[in-house]
Amino acid sequence: MAEKRDYYEVLGVDKSATQDELKKAYRKIAKENHPDQHPGDKACEERFKEANEAYEILSDPDKRQKYDQFGHAAFDPSAGYGAGDFGGFGGFDGFDDIFGGGGFGDIFSSIFGGGAQTRNPNAPRRGDDVRATLNISFEEAAFGCEKEVTAPRIETCPDCKGTGCAPGTTAETCPDCHGSGTVRTTQRTPFGMAQSTGPCQKCRGSGKIIHQPCKTCRGMGKIRRNHKLTVKVPAGIDDGQAIPISGCGNAGANGGPAGDLLVGVIVRPHPIFEREGTSVYMEQEISYAQAALGAEVEIPTLDGKVKLTIPEGTQPGAVFRMRGRGIPSLRGGGRGDQFVSIKMAVPRNLTGTQKELLRQFAASMGELDSGKSGLFGKKKR
Repeated sequence: MAEKRDYYEVLGVDKSATQDELKKAYRKIAKENHPDQHPGDKACEERFKEANEAYEILSDPDKRQKYDQFGHAAFDPSAGYGAGDFGGFGGFDGFDDIFGGGGFGDIFSSIFGGGAQTRNPNAPRRGDDVRATLNISFEEAAFGCEKEVTAPRIETCPDCKGTGCAPGTTAETCPDCHGSGTVRTTQRTPFGMAQSTGPCQKCRGSGKIIHQPCKTCRGMGKIRRNHKLTVKVPAGIDDGQAIPISGCGNAGANGGPAGDLLVGVIVRPHPIFEREGTSVYMEQEISYAQAALGAEVEIPTLDGKVKLTIPEGTQPGAVFRMRGRGIPSLRGGGRGDQFVSIKMAVPRNLTGTQKELLRQFAASMGELDSGKSGLFGKKKR
């Protein structure tokens, strides 16, 4: 199996990168390598998956801290850093883990009174959130749609129902910690004898010992599967926003609830329109004659072509507002407007007759006689 690349290297950022920088780097890679944009390209698909995995870890402050300290081993159940669940650190708590489970916290608790509080390994724990991305068109973002998404997630093993034991067998309560997952030890310190509490080494903090592990999940109680579901994209969603789907993330532990699925939306750029909030902006070319004499031109909108009246004497750069032709508000309350910026189309490859007519027009406007640099005339030297 190929060695995993550093997550920061995958996203092309420094270890000091902010969350905004991480998000920007991830979105760029996701857009460039999305499978919808490169069907059948395995290299792009692998880069896309690699970026997804890196962003899932680094965008979560807790997971990022663990990754910075332990690297990829932090999320490898076989590396010994977990506490019986995928990607978990169990009772990791600053100085306590650095100094062997008890450390300063328990020593001072035993001297000055009070007991060290440890987590119950059998208490219900919520599953982690899962992230996926969805690539949609400008129009689909504006009016909403339904899309199928596939996201890898951790599910409760169907064969052992999460116990980790082979069918027909049960786990033994750990004889060392009696199911608590922790053991209390006494050690000599400069202050005298002190007690400290740490994870049980025999059961690795789980409180139980599995003699016959389930063959499907290898005693973990969970398996990784691709979960396919249909996502309803709301009208008005914008690029970079996420759709939360409750209970579709990783399975919880000990009866805890599942996490959520967060579907990040990537909106493909439109060849004509640009978006700002609920407003849509575009440029429309018209001829000099249309601008000077006025005209009725067809303007593309999200609803199809609509006629727009150009008044006489319209200048380049003029902006017309088309009410209700923009993006629907994500929270309801109607649609935004479309703004059309007028751009002058300068004719090319004129015939001799056309040039003469334009010179006559320029002369009638006094542009050639006065030495002014008019729209068609040349300034006299």
